[in-house]
Amino acid sequence: MVFVGAIVQGAVGFGLGLVAAPVLTIMVPDLMPGAIQVVNMTLPLFTLVTEWRRVDWRGLGFAVLGRVPGSVIGAVIVVYVSVYTRGVLVAVMVLVAVVLTARALSVPRNAATIASAGFVSGVTGTATGIGGPPVALVYQNAKGPQIRATLAMFFFLSAAQSLVILYVVDELPAQALVTGAVLIVPMALGFLACGPLRRYLDGGKVRVAVLAVAAASAVALIAQNVVTQVLAP
Repeated sequence: MVFVGAIVQGAVGFGLGLVAAPVLTIMVPDLMPGAIQVVNMTLPLFTLVTEWRRVDWRGLGFAVLGRVPGSVIGAVIVVYVSVYTRGVLVAVMVLVAVVLTARALSVPRNAATIASAGFVSGVTGTATGIGGPPVALVYQNAKGPQIRATLAMFFFLSAAQSLVILYVVDELPAQALVTGAVLIVPMALGFLACGPLRRYLDGGKVRVAVLAVAAASAVALIAQNVVTQVLAP
């Protein structure tokens, strides 16, 4: 899923967390969201190497400004909300993102909407590892290089911020960092694969397939959490 998510994000600007976070939350719930944040911080560097000149710095500033208080709320959720409840939150976030992306919801791009998207991204990104959809929706009508570069810089700064906050609140176990480091390998392979495939991708069909996988993962995550709660002593 990290490999597939890296292909998607390398081609369109976001999607790694959307595709990979539900599966990782099922497999290693105690290591989330730290593990995916390591990957979230590393992947944007690959994009920025070639497209950093296309960053919308003004919009980035508003997004980061909104993300700071959102990250604090996300940290509170990590500390006080159970792993299983956070799992359901991941799933709901994915399903909402899938619906909004599938409907191609149009959002005006201005200081208020960008800052608001940054705030929501801070909450969901820090709590679940999925922070891309809110900002991506605001930038969906931008040109490809601009949206990829701006989102890449935002994701890099956001993931770094989230890792620091998770460490401060003692929710970043060493094993999460190790797992995240291991996942950099399939992430890098996915990014390399997206280059030669990018010009051949049919955005509509590929998007539908990816959203279907993400939605299926989210439903499986909800089912897993429900079963766990039912069987718990």
